[in-house]
Amino acid sequence: MIRVSGDSSRGLAGLTERPDFALVGVLRVPSAQSSPWYSLMRRLGLAVLLLVGATLVVYIGRDGYHDNARDRMGLLDCAYYATVSLSTTGYGDITPVTPTARLINIFVVTPLRILFLIVLVGTTLSVLTERSRQAFKIQRWRRTVRNHTVVVGYGTKGRTAVDAMLADGAQAGDIVVVDTDPQVLEFAANAGLVTVHGSATKSDVLRLAGVQHAAAVVVAANRDDTAVLVTLTAREINPRAKISAAVREAENTHLLRQSGADSVVVSSETAGRLLGIATTTPAVVDMIEDLLTPEAGFAIAERDAETEEIGGSPRHLRDIVLGVVRDGRLIRVGDPETDALETGDRLLYLRRVHA
Repeated sequence: MIRVSGDSSRGLAGLTERPDFALVGVLRVPSAQSSPWYSLMRRLGLAVLLLVGATLVVYIGRDGYHDNARDRMGLLDCAYYATVSLSTTGYGDITPVTPTARLINIFVVTPLRILFLIVLVGTTLSVLTERSRQAFKIQRWRRTVRNHTVVVGYGTKGRTAVDAMLADGAQAGDIVVVDTDPQVLEFAANAGLVTVHGSATKSDVLRLAGVQHAAAVVVAANRDDTAVLVTLTAREINPRAKISAAVREAENTHLLRQSGADSVVVSSETAGRLLGIATTTPAVVDMIEDLLTPEAGFAIAERDAETEEIGGSPRHLRDIVLGVVRDGRLIRVGDPETDALETGDRLLYLRRVHA
């Protein structure tokens, strides 16, 4: 048996009340990946556009400027003035007065000066910009996230669950991973998943992950007592979400059920059964693995019973039906209750998946 104990730590208390910018580093919304050269060229292009815009502004109001070298300023003079102004160069005791010197200042000296500024303060600006952008994404994500899936734990079980969901058509942006290990969260973020750093036994962390708006919760904790506590907390926050939990010991299954889990998978016993079957009929294990892998081969799928199928037997359909879900209860094919399909029934059937 297991003992469930509360977490007395208050280090992450009040997460949902924090401003969005204070959640940077706790909640991470993935960004589109791009080449650093592309980012650099984009920034240089923006600088050029600003320079062109400043030149046009000066040129339009050129009658208000005075040039010591000539009576009237031309377009080149305006570009020179804009260049030294935007680059914060100012005016010294040496100023170029010939067109050649000013061209050199515009196309050679100023780019070198800009590159120097990029090297000097580029890193700081990049960090500040990234934090601001991440804070904006967090604000938008928290406002719009609905009907997503929260995965608690990104170990072997959690990663495999996420891979199965992605292979079955789920979008990476609709999956939120909660874990206490920054390294595994980095792996999840690189896969395009939203991540939350913290213990899922705390209601604030689960609320930050949007459990109150989630359609499903996958509990893949490493300890059974943690799984029970997470399930209890998630069910309290969201009574409607489908909660699937993994447990190591079969004797703890009823605790997960009582805590509010809709589905409980006993990882150790399931693996043991497969190992036992593999000693005599390894092909059966391969078929089970194929059914559980949605990328190719066969997969177990679920669909509504069609109108023309109502009243008929599931054994006579074009699909190979394994069971009928009626009023939330699974009824196996062959049971007398499934001799006639009813409105609202859902069919579990074998679906051919093309790689």
